[in-house]
Amino acid sequence: MLTTFIYLQKSNDFYFYNKVLIFLISFISNTFSAISGGGAGLIQLPALILSGLPYYQALATHKVATVALGFGGSIRNYKSLRSDVYILWQILLFGTPGVVLGSSIVKFLSEQYLYLILGIFSIILAIYSFRKPSLGLYSTTNIINSKIELRFIIPIFFIGILNGSVSSGTGLLVTILLIKTFKMDFIRAVSLTFFTVGIFWNAIGALFLSRIGYIPANLLVILIFGSFTGGYIGAHLSNLKGNKLIKNTFTIVCLLVGVSLLVKSIGYLI
Repeated sequence: MLTTFIYLQKSNDFYFYNKVLIFLISFISNTFSAISGGGAGLIQLPALILSGLPYYQALATHKVATVALGFGGSIRNYKSLRSDVYILWQILLFGTPGVVLGSSIVKFLSEQYLYLILGIFSIILAIYSFRKPSLGLYSTTNIINSKIELRFIIPIFFIGILNGSVSSGTGLLVTILLIKTFKMDFIRAVSLTFFTVGIFWNAIGALFLSRIGYIPANLLVILIFGSFTGGYIGAHLSNLKGNKLIKNTFTIVCLLVGVSLLVKSIGYLI
């Protein structure tokens, strides 16, 4: 009897500390993600897989949690979205079909090659950001014409496919695409990314992925709380410290995401 009680007590303690650990992982990863404009999946998604969830269930759970991240980041920066409503609708209209397609075909795709492609892209972004000291530090007015729109909507569709199938790092791609195409600073670009990718893309992706398997409610509540608070605090810090902090964090997160994805890709070959 005593042995059974001790075993149950140890199990309860382990379960409690496991929940605390998951919350801390969610909070920290989403705080950095809110500053850099993406990359929450770098830590949060592998943590869910290590907790015992199959890849597709872990991806769906992660996406639902990052919707809370999108809300947390957008509440702090919603005022900056007013001047970019037209671009916002372009992201939703042309990127969302890509998310639906990626979420629908994810179980037929090779994770190895998806990780490899996105990992290489992320490392290239980190190097590019490092070599461009003024990138995203200032926002300028860029006249939008059909050529610029085409250069934006085609990549945004393919980024949507990656978001629906891989998730990790796609917010970073959208952020840098906004900066390069429309001459935005990091604060404007990150605000748009979290409202469109964080809330709408991830909600739609989670809806489609949840059909593959159930989403564990006990983990989801913890992740949503950690994601929302991390998103809000990260957005608050980025506003306090400005574009320089966001750019430096963006560069570091891109590099870490890229290396992490390449390691995963290589792991499939071993």
